[in-house]
Amino acid sequence: MFNPASFLKKLKSQTFYDRQIVHCRDIPPRAAKYGVLDVPLDAKIEAALKRHRLGGLYAHQTEAVNRTRAGGNVIVATSAASGKSMCYNLPVMQAMTDDPHACALYLFPTKALAQNQIGKIRHFFSPDILAPDEFDTFDGDTPREARAAIRNKARLIITNPDMLHVSILPNHRQWARLWKHLRYIVVDEAHAYRGVFGSHVALILRRLRRLCAVYGTVPQFILASATIENPEEHACNLIGLPFAVITDDGSPRGGRDFVLWNPPVVDKVKGTRRSANSEASNLLALLVSEGIRSICFARTRRLAELLANYTRDRLAELKPEYVKRVKTYRAGYLPAERRRLEQELEAGHLIGVVATNALELGVDIGGLDASVLTGYPGTIASTWQQAGRSGRREGRSLSFLIGLDNPLDQYLMRNPDFIFGSGFENALVNPANHHILRGHLLCAAWELALAPGDRQFFGDTLKDELDGLAGEELMREKQGKYYLSPSISYPAGDVDVRSVSGDNFTLHDAGSGRLLENLDAGHAFSQAHLGAVYLHQGESYTVTEFDLAAKTIKAEVAPAAWYTVARELTDVRIIGTHAKKDAGSVMVFLGEVEVSVEVVSYRMKAQFTEEVLGEVTLDLPIRRFRTVALWFDIPLNTTKKIADKRLDFTGGLHGAEHAAIGMLPLFAMCDRNDIGGLSTPLHPDTSKPQIFIYDGHQGGVGIAEKGYEIIRELWRTALATIAGCRCRDGCPSCIQSPKCGNNNKPLDKRATRLLLEGLLGRNR
Repeated sequence: MFNPASFLKKLKSQTFYDRQIVHCRDIPPRAAKYGVLDVPLDAKIEAALKRHRLGGLYAHQTEAVNRTRAGGNVIVATSAASGKSMCYNLPVMQAMTDDPHACALYLFPTKALAQNQIGKIRHFFSPDILAPDEFDTFDGDTPREARAAIRNKARLIITNPDMLHVSILPNHRQWARLWKHLRYIVVDEAHAYRGVFGSHVALILRRLRRLCAVYGTVPQFILASATIENPEEHACNLIGLPFAVITDDGSPRGGRDFVLWNPPVVDKVKGTRRSANSEASNLLALLVSEGIRSICFARTRRLAELLANYTRDRLAELKPEYVKRVKTYRAGYLPAERRRLEQELEAGHLIGVVATNALELGVDIGGLDASVLTGYPGTIASTWQQAGRSGRREGRSLSFLIGLDNPLDQYLMRNPDFIFGSGFENALVNPANHHILRGHLLCAAWELALAPGDRQFFGDTLKDELDGLAGEELMREKQGKYYLSPSISYPAGDVDVRSVSGDNFTLHDAGSGRLLENLDAGHAFSQAHLGAVYLHQGESYTVTEFDLAAKTIKAEVAPAAWYTVARELTDVRIIGTHAKKDAGSVMVFLGEVEVSVEVVSYRMKAQFTEEVLGEVTLDLPIRRFRTVALWFDIPLNTTKKIADKRLDFTGGLHGAEHAAIGMLPLFAMCDRNDIGGLSTPLHPDTSKPQIFIYDGHQGGVGIAEKGYEIIRELWRTALATIAGCRCRDGCPSCIQSPKCGNNNKPLDKRATRLLLEGLLGRNR
């Protein structure tokens, strides 16, 4: 049996060990808690569970089944590998058994998860409860010739929000049988629906509820989620209905040693650290050489392949016979290839696997003993999801979290209680976002004429939105109902559920013409401008053509020895104030702002050395959008203190802006790229020094509101990050930002620290 303590002892004797272990947490084992069903399941279902050696149900499973069968909407938010799929499969299978016409719809965020669930249903419940032609996936990979049979026969449809939006709802008449008998709608991995994508999904689900009502059904919703701070609020915002919450996890778990591993500093002046990638490959190679079955998570497909190669190179020295027993498992592989890898893992032929972050989402890849996370995944929930891919119900497991060279990772390395405490992030969606809502109203009108009474689905602003669309001649009103304008055809095809604005660019491979991805205007201007080095799925491309009129970008595969950083000029003007509060030493405001961003040039910087190789001027239009922001004043005594010490006040403002933006993802489930900021010693709208933090998406998705709510905690974590960093003048681990439009100039670390202390009332 694997002994983590013995492995850690051996690890500390390795030549690459340089006191990287900064914290080790002993997570004790947990015994199973079982529950009792209020009403027994059908005998065929009970027989299926016994046949697969599934004895008693865990407490959270029985609570979910009991509440669902009592008629309520339920969200189950428990740990990875806790058996959440049984929380929805059992009531669904019971309904299928009770009523031969009953139907269910399952939504998953990825096709891989949908295929994984199909396998589970086939394994546990077919053919005794569901015949082979009564359940299937319906997504972009479903053959055309098979789709009619699925619509006509299947009682359980497994799909994704994208397919529901663009195909199923617009063609709802073809699905009349499903709607008339729909009992349950299951939304798995509900925490993945957040931000812009989550706001779109919330409106897709409201369109779905509206059509169900037309066909005479009111289906129940069952949501499954990783542990988040606000499961009830998130479920209500996502679906628009009240929910019962189940968080008492009854599943057993073995003990775990969780290690925080911080790469050593290689340049004390600049504060730079050894590559997290080399640290990960060293750890994985040593684990595999000891025969410890392990998974290593990487952020991109390309990086996953590179880490697997580095690990095999290291194993060639440590244990040559194990070189072929390390492979990559990632999205993009064919289903047959993934199944083969899973079988090799299950049989013990593979000892090490390097995976992309997507595999944290519930895909069963067998029982493993150790996990290595190359960098903080972005949320506490994802951290536990990835770590939870290793570990069995009996015996101890081992997890490593390797800190990257950025403020967020370094804060966690110094403040482990943030990971191991009870706090999780809030999942945020905003279905009331005007810019997202109006597109879905056009889609809803295509499906069925809208009326003011539909505000039960689309909110109290519906009448105003409809009148606005009618004023733009996108709709026409007739006898109290709103119909789509004849000039509009198939609006679902124009609504990109991954973006706020329809002002999108397409990025193509210049050689093959193949579509690589869609980009919103903001990302296109700042990351895919002419001459930019752009990473797509880990592959390096150089942009060779940027057609502003056609909104097309062409790029060719060209591994470059440099990367590019755009220089932006940003302006923020206050449109209106929604709220304000006294935060102790200053006033903090929340309101609507107009952001103007102009990308004026880009710098080419050498890989590894960061040497600036040149700067190229760009001629791009100014991009303007309205969003939600928080902003705050600066204490007068702090301004004077910074001046008395002859520090750079503007550099202090800039550093505080960067530090606050870097820490905000600790409290909201968002990416740093979802947030923008501006700091200025004199803002024209307030005639004061000001720091703004705003949602980087038109209309906002709730990030600024969360920052406003926890502003003092945000200042505290930003200050702790700076105070704990040993660099002299500021570095990527504290106040430098990789996306700074001004190339991290000016910055003053001492002034930043004084300013944050002043905001917290510590330097009076």
